Amino acid sequence: MKETELWQALAATGDNLYDFAWLDETGSCFHRFQPCANCHNGYSVAKLFIATAVGLLWADGKLSLDDPVERFFPTNTRWRQVLIRHLLTHTSGIAEGFLDIDNDDLSRYPSDDYLSIVFAQPLPFAPGTHEQYSDAVFYLLARIVEQVQGQPADDFLADRLFRPMGFGETAWSCCPQHHPIGGTGFYAGAQDVAKLGALYLNGGVYQGRRLLSEKWVQTALQNQYELHPLGHGDWIGKLGMCGQGVAFSPQRKAAAAWHAFDTEGKTELLLRVLGELPENTVLTKTL
Repeated sequence: MKETELWQALAATGDNLYDFAWLDETGSCFHRFQPCANCHNGYSVAKLFIATAVGLLWADGKLSLDDPVERFFPTNTRWRQVLIRHLLTHTSGIAEGFLDIDNDDLSRYPSDDYLSIVFAQPLPFAPGTHEQYSDAVFYLLARIVEQVQGQPADDFLADRLFRPMGFGETAWSCCPQHHPIGGTGFYAGAQDVAKLGALYLNGGVYQGRRLLSEKWVQTALQNQYELHPLGHGDWIGKLGMCGQGVAFSPQRKAAAAWHAFDTEGKTELLLRVLGELPENTVLTKTL
């Protein structure tokens, strides 16, 4: 398959794509479907980056998936039974999503201390028994990464992944106290986001260098820590609001990432195009 054939197939879905990147064993290719910036908000794709930061600390022996939140913030005993693994699976015990800075009126938040907003939330369900998707638990995970490592989660990821993997420009949305939001607001180009998919595809190795433990990759996949089957072919990945995505396919030995502004559900057609690509698809470079 040639690059142009894939771009044409993706454009034909009607998805309002900004950029798309593909990485396989032969190299990489990147396409802008319309004039756009170099960096875009991946929305909830940010959660996979924060989960990966947790995986780095886990492999370093600095935290356990069975650590309670109280270990890191001991003044809050209400969260004594909420474990790291509950946060990663959105089963903390909260009953509703909150701390969604993409849709909320931030001026109506009761405090600039977002951590206090999280800890004030009721926990009507026993941890591990009720799934409630929320950006708030990934803000908490980002704060835990910072508490353990002694540096903000964005700086930690830059040191351990972004610079070693040759990322270009990136940015994170932060709370009023300058901590990364974690659950959304990660800005990058698709060509860099796709590198995270390639890292998981290759068991934690990128361009011959191990950056993430293979055991973490297996653990994240087995427990679906922000990595889920995408419903077409064998693609696994993480989607974000308005048509963002990062994914990888073991059969095709490829990773992909994209940004869009999809308000009509056209991302489903994009996933179908990827799922119907032949196994061991390699994109032939075109002049």
